[in-house]
Formats: sequence, structure tokens, C-alpha cells
Amino acid sequence: MERCDGPLTGLRVVEFTGIGPGPHVAMLLADMGAEVVRIERVGGQALNRVVERARHRVEVDVKSTEGRAFCLDAARQADVLIEGFRPGVMERLGLGPDELLTANPRLVYARMTGWGQTGPLAQAAGHDINYIAITGALDAIGKAGELPIPPQNLVGDFGGGSMYCAFGILAALYERERSGRGQVVDAAIVDGATSLMSFFSGLPGSALRSTARGGGLLSGAAHFYRCYECADGREIAVGAIEPQFYAELLAKSGAPADLAQGQMDPANWQDHAERLAALFKTRPAADWCELLEGSDACFAPVVPLDEVRDHPHMKERGAYEERGGVWHSAPAPRFSRTPGAIRDSAMDGAEVVARWKAQG
Repeated sequence: MERCDGPLTGLRVVEFTGIGPGPHVAMLLADMGAEVVRIERVGGQALNRVVERARHRVEVDVKSTEGRAFCLDAARQADVLIEGFRPGVMERLGLGPDELLTANPRLVYARMTGWGQTGPLAQAAGHDINYIAITGALDAIGKAGELPIPPQNLVGDFGGGSMYCAFGILAALYERERSGRGQVVDAAIVDGATSLMSFFSGLPGSALRSTARGGGLLSGAAHFYRCYECADGREIAVGAIEPQFYAELLAKSGAPADLAQGQMDPANWQDHAERLAALFKTRPAADWCELLEGSDACFAPVVPLDEVRDHPHMKERGAYEERGGVWHSAPAPRFSRTPGAIRDSAMDGAEVVARWKAQG
């Protein structure tokens, strides 16, 4: 078995197969050294070789007596269980928190859902766009006078979902060191996305921090915090909020001197944006990168995903690693003494559970 000395080495995780944030949580834990047994449906197939990496798989009919017995056996040996079904599904299978925490009082039972375990919508179907719609996040994203634009599924599934679920698991494990007891982690995307919006909800009445669609400083309305098209059709992003950074952007780009006046007055933003747009349109993106990248102008090219690994900064940091012809995002965050690693799915899940039992 491949050696891994990440900070979670020795942690035993049982993951019930799913899509979206649940598998991402398991990936994060596995990258940090946890040993993850993934319980899959009979005949199931991997959907994403990157997100589903480093798993020890076993196909189980969880509705059968034998399948339920195996899941119960695995949970008895595990530190963490991750499931992403609708509320009540695991209970109907006889694998709910009451049963499994009785069998293993130290188990951290993580439940990853969109709406949460309680509330009027708990049993309704939904996806990322629906979850962030009721949190105020979706309403804030897009251009003024146009419909909201879903930000892929980054804000809900992963930002408000898997990251908060992973945080909850680690918090519960830390508390277990004191109490000796596990507990249920109710990780709901609506809760996580609401937490992500705290920066804005904590600043009511601030025009600059407004969440009005296309109207706030951070929404793309400000001329110094938006994207521009270059002469070759490539795009660049500027984020020069602070006066000293804004001054550097103007100086290095050769922008008209009068743009230095009234930077923070929203009444100037549209005019200044049009003038900067005309300026950036005069040269290809490579020229602007040469002039501005690496300076305090708060500048970056807008890089398509399939080109990210070739960007000099990302390449130097090893942001992507190639495994078997597939490019994987590197484990994050990074550790000085116990680094994470991308591991192979080397063993049969049933064999791993058997080893857990033998080791006690």
C-alpha cells in the first residue's frame, strides 16, 4: 500500500457513494492521509476520476441483510461516516445515526445535504442553484437589469457544502478527543452559503459592499474591480481596490491621469470603465501581462481551465499533478511537516474493512 504521512493518516472513513459535495469531502480527507472505503451500488461506476481518487471501493446491496451487516461492520471500525442521501433514507435502511452511534459511540456521522435535515424543504429535490437562491448569494451575482448567473456549482456544492462538511468533521473529531464521543454533523449547503454571505450581511447599508446585482464594488460594477477584453479577444482581471494599488494600475497601464480622481464614487464607475475598456482593447493580453502581472496593480489574466496548469505561477507551485494520463488538482492546503498526497485506490474495500477489524 502506498505510504502517506499526511496529517489525517490513520483516520478511517466510510463514504456512501453520491455526487457533488459528498465525494469532494472524501477526496479532501483522503488527500490528507485518511483511508476511505467507498460503499458503492452494485454495478456502479466512477463518475469523476479526480474527485473520486484514493478510494478503496466495495459494491454493496445496502437493502439486503448481508449488505446492511457489512455497512454496520464497517461503521463499527470507522472514525467518520459520510452520507448524502435525503433525510430518512439511512434510517429506513437501518443505518441511521441512532443505530450506528450505538454500535460505535465514537463515530462522527456526517450528513451532507442541500436543504439540511430539518425544515419545510428538507425532503424536496434540489441542486446548487436552488440552494444558493434562498441564501441571497444567487441574487447578488450577475449584471444589473439581467437575470442572476449561476457561478457554476462552486458557491453551493463546494463552497457552502463540502468545505463546511469537512470543517464540521474535523471540529467533531477535535471535540471527540475531550469527550470520547462522536456525534452527527448536519452539513447543509443552505447553512454554509449563508455563512459565506456573512461579509455582506454584516455590512447593511454600505453602498460599496452592496449586493445589488451588478451594483456593488465586488460585483463587477467598479471600473477597478472587473474584467476587460484585450485586442486578441483574451480577457484580464483587475482588482485594484486600495488607493496605492489603483494608482499603480493607472501608472503602469498608461491610463488617463484624470481617472485617479473619484475612484470610490459609484457615479464615476461606468464612465471610467468604458475608458479603461477602450485602453485595454488596444493591446493583446500578453502585453498587459508583461506590463502588469507580478506588480501591485492587482492584475491577472483570465485563464481557461485547461490552460491553468501551464501558467507560470501555478506550474511553479505544482497546482496540478499528472497521474495515469489524468491531471489532478494538488492536495490543499499544504503542510510543512505532514504534507498531503494524491494516492491510488489500491485495495478492495472489503479487504480494508477486514484489516480494520483485525487491527481493532
